[in-house]
Order: sequence, then structure tokens, then C-alpha cells
Amino acid sequence: MSDVQTLMDMGFPRERVEYALQITSNNGVEMAMEWLLAHVDEEIPPAAAAAPAAGSPPATAASTDEPATSSSDAVVAKSLKCDECGKVLKDQTEVEYHAAKTGHSKFSESTEEKKPLTEEEKKAQLALIEEKLKQKRIEREEREKVESLERERNRIRSGKDMTEARRRMEDVEMKKILDQRKREKDEEKAARDRVRAQIEADKAARKAREQPAASAEPMPSVSSTTASSPSGVKSPPRDYTETRIQVRLQDGSTLASEFNVKEPLSAVRVFIQVKTGIETPFALMTTFPRKLFADEDYEKPLEVLGLVPSAVIIMTKPTA
Repeated sequence: MSDVQTLMDMGFPRERVEYALQITSNNGVEMAMEWLLAHVDEEIPPAAAAAPAAGSPPATAASTDEPATSSSDAVVAKSLKCDECGKVLKDQTEVEYHAAKTGHSKFSESTEEKKPLTEEEKKAQLALIEEKLKQKRIEREEREKVESLERERNRIRSGKDMTEARRRMEDVEMKKILDQRKREKDEEKAARDRVRAQIEADKAARKAREQPAASAEPMPSVSSTTASSPSGVKSPPRDYTETRIQVRLQDGSTLASEFNVKEPLSAVRVFIQVKTGIETPFALMTTFPRKLFADEDYEKPLEVLGLVPSAVIIMTKPTA
């Protein structure tokens, strides 16, 4: 419904409504209403009156059945009257409003003058209009309150959605980190297992090579064994099957383990690599008597090198 029709429904004439909207720069029903209430008795300029709308019921002359009167006997029409309900209307604007509101279409001129509203009628009309404005204001405030609540619900819902999305992303990232750590641990375990398997395979291969040679060689005497020992240490009796080797690392820490006397010195080197994770080349030596083991010594059994029943080996840098 337009602002003009809304104000006309409140009982204002069309020309005053249009003039009030023009004066208030068409800023809405409430401003036009305030102007109309403040200028109830003010006359509007004739040029501001709206022209009759096209198709509106025209003001009809007196019944054609009545005999025409001479100009001297003509009666001046002071108002317009609805032939269907008998309501007296002041001018063409009120005719248009009455026709639009009631659907009546038969009007005629009348000599009856429409009486102006009394003070009590004006007050009653103003009170009715103010009540309608108050009701519209309440409806607007209720509508704004509902819209505000809806906006707040949407904001809360959006905040919850963002929080849930952020939590899901954090869960996904945490799962990725845990999976990566598990893969790394599995890879480390597989590497250690491969090293252990290689050590066992080397032990088995050396044992298979040494068994025929040991059965073919005569038992050396104590004096000859002592003379052939690279370190000058007397060879231990043959009843030793295990020897305890202590390794002093370059950082001052020590490692210790027991080895089979038939194992080569390379088994000790592999043991150091597994325990420390050192991949760079290094050499081994004894302190007393001082001896730096050569490359060919790493394939010799520990008992041949005089490292039985126990020995201390120092880890050092390889010679150029």
C-alpha cells in the first residue's frame, strides 16, 4: 500500500496528503502524519491540489429527469452526495477517496453544505489517527526485534559452524602428525631389524667358513700362539667361548657387550654402529699394548687378536 493510500485510510483528504508528502520530501508516513496533525486548519495552496485521477467517478449533475431550469433559477451546488449511502462529500478528492474505499459509483451535486468538524470530532479523529500511528510503531518495533533476534541466531550459528570447522581441521592435522610419527618409528624399527639380520647372517657365514678350517689346523702350542698374537698378549685357553669387550667412545662414554670368541672384530664395529647410529668411518685400537687395527684385522676372530676373555677397545679416527 502506498503512503498516499495509507494516510487516506486514516481520514485525510487526498490533496492534503499529497501536499504533506511533498512538504516532507516524501520521507515516509510518520513525517507526513506529523505535518498533517500540526496543520489541521491550514489551507493549502490551490496549485498543490491534485488533479482528478483518470477513471475516477465524475461528479454528476442533477437527475436528467428533472426539468431544466433557467440560469436565474439555477441552484449553486455546495457539496457532492453519494446516491448509494447518502454521505455528503466536500469535494472531488473526497469523492475519489469514498469511491475507492466503498466501491460506490453514483454521486450527484447537492446544495447541502458539509459541516466542518467540531472540536470534539477533531480531537476524536486525531486520537484515532494517533492510535493507528502508535499501533504501526509497535508493529515496526516488534518486526525489528524479530529481525534482530534472527540476525543474532544466524551470528551464533555461524560462529558455531566456524568453531566446528576449525576443530575438524585441527583433528585432521593431529592425525597427520601421529601417522607421520608412526611411519618414522616403523621405518626405524625396520632398519634396526635389517642390521640385526645382517649381523646374524654374517655370523652364520663366518662360522660356516671357520668350521672346516678349524678341523684341518693342528692345535697350536702355547708358545707358538703367544708368538703369533698380534698384540703380544698370551692366547687364552681354548675353553673360552665368550669374551667381554668394553668400547670407549670418542665422547668419553663406554659400551660393553659379550661376543663369541669366534666372531670377527667387524662384529664389534657393527655393534658400535647400531648402538650409536654413527655412519662416518672410524677405527679401533687397544691401549696396552698399543695397537691400531688394520683393515685385514676386522675379518680375524677375537680369540686370534688376543681379545679374550676380556678387552678394552678405544674408538678413534681412521688413519689417512
